[in-house]
Amino acid sequence: MSDQEQRNSPAGGEDVKEDPNAPISVKVVSSTGEEVFFKIKRSTKLSKLQGAYANKVGKDVGSIRFLYDGNRLNDDDTPASLDMDDGDAIDVMVEQVGGSS
Repeated sequence: MSDQEQRNSPAGGEDVKEDPNAPISVKVVSSTGEEVFFKIKRSTKLSKLQGAYANKVGKDVGSIRFLYDGNRLNDDDTPASLDMDDGDAIDVMVEQVGGSS
């Protein structure tokens, strides 16, 4: 096969429709750049991931906020409902109280 033919041929697996319950890898990225990776099913509620992350970093789940594409995650969101892909990142922020003097 020539170089031109290899570039134009589809990579194996890209055209295959994904299983709706196939696990995907999702990384949770803190404001300091720390990354924690999770492998979850597309149907798993992200509240479960949020609790697991909070336990891992030793914080109360109520004191941190999770964002995907700039939007705050709801407890009943799933990777499927947010159309997440394998390798997507969720941002995590520590909730700030107050700030004005």
